[in-house]
Amino acid sequence: MPECSPSPWLESMRSPLEAIVAVLSRHFDYISVLGTDDSGFSCRAVPGETSASEPMWIQRGFVARAQSKGLVVEYSFNEELGDVAETSRRIGERLDALISAQAGGKLYPPLPDEVAEQRFIGRVAIDALSADPEPCLARLAAIRDKLLGAPGVVSAMARADFVRVSRCFISPGRDLFQCFDWSQAYLFGVARRAGLAKSSYRVASGLLGLEVLDLLEPELPGLATEMSDLLEAGHVEPGEYDVILCPDMAGTLAHEAFGHGVELDMFAKKRAKAAEYFGKRVASPIVNMYDGASGTSHVGSFLFDDEGNFGTKTEVIKDGILVGAFSDGLSALELGFPLTGNGRRQAYDHKAYARMTNTYFASGAASLDDMIASTRHGWLLDRLDSGMEDPRNWGIQLVALIGKEIKDGALTGRIASPVFCSGYVPDVLGAISMISSDFELSGSGACGKGYKEFVKVSSGGPCVKTRMNLG
Repeated sequence: MPECSPSPWLESMRSPLEAIVAVLSRHFDYISVLGTDDSGFSCRAVPGETSASEPMWIQRGFVARAQSKGLVVEYSFNEELGDVAETSRRIGERLDALISAQAGGKLYPPLPDEVAEQRFIGRVAIDALSADPEPCLARLAAIRDKLLGAPGVVSAMARADFVRVSRCFISPGRDLFQCFDWSQAYLFGVARRAGLAKSSYRVASGLLGLEVLDLLEPELPGLATEMSDLLEAGHVEPGEYDVILCPDMAGTLAHEAFGHGVELDMFAKKRAKAAEYFGKRVASPIVNMYDGASGTSHVGSFLFDDEGNFGTKTEVIKDGILVGAFSDGLSALELGFPLTGNGRRQAYDHKAYARMTNTYFASGAASLDDMIASTRHGWLLDRLDSGMEDPRNWGIQLVALIGKEIKDGALTGRIASPVFCSGYVPDVLGAISMISSDFELSGSGACGKGYKEFVKVSSGGPCVKTRMNLG
């Protein structure tokens, strides 16, 4: 597969950045600059219209981080780098002013700057950014039209986003560069009968180029059938049930239950109950959970984070025991935790927070058939609609678009939609009794820190059997 083409502009900025960092390093205890030039495009096909535009992920600019006598400040800018001496003076003056303004603020141990020089260039089968978007638009329109032709379908939309990430990180000790592509594609539909409307979707994503559409198109027949079935869906009688969560639901359980809950800056702010449970049992002994940019290959993968720390694989839960958290650089220094490479920014002019990357349960030994056969009365839940968790009190809620009833070890054919699932995190994880040998990640959409600060993540893993309150 051909390599992704790095940003020529960013490549041309590396030498001036190295010179500017060398000048500023004589004045500050620590100095670094992150350079970004992320490019891409979005294609959308709705009834009667196709269009191409820029996605929300586009950015070009720099952020300088400095430390002086324990104080840490940042200054972001997006103008061209001119004369090295003049640019260094201007950035230095701005950083000095920020340090003066924060006198008496929080002090951190010295920021580390171990020597490292590394470069990563990703590969894709079909380079979307060098292609004419018209064929992509035409293909999305054809996929949309096929879904519109299915019985009962009254509306359909297809969309795809293609992004090339180009970033460099320069400090006295580090010279890092990475360039890689990720993409995501969606197919949404609405079916209607006798005044009742139901919707569903299919997604595909990964470190991919235009070939992501090859993953989406085969989903058409299953989506059309599913939407027809949803028109016959009823509701779950409220109560506690055995539930089998398909990978997108199980991944969101991992993401919400012990994803946000072990973002280390939440510990520093005393907003996470998980801080009280390190070294304690929080899940069934068969549960193992991970997060990491290097643990697997998906949209949350990268060589280094937005603070210049290498991505890692963090074991969060081991045999049911909470053993790890993932960190941004400052919270790790403040609390004495390892640097895990989870310091991520929505864009260069946003703060770096401890954020998830690829979050998942490890696979088990069961099959989905075994899990269904073991269930006397419960539900197989699929097609995530939403999820949220309270990291301070450990309540969790998931919403599935599709629930398939199980009785006496077999699917009955009865479908419910939507299905609301809730519980107390340790109870839900403690009740996990079976984990399948499957492994599947999904990385469509974005994860926010509360209601903002969006970054790309993936989540998933195997199917998981547990107990939850349904309604």
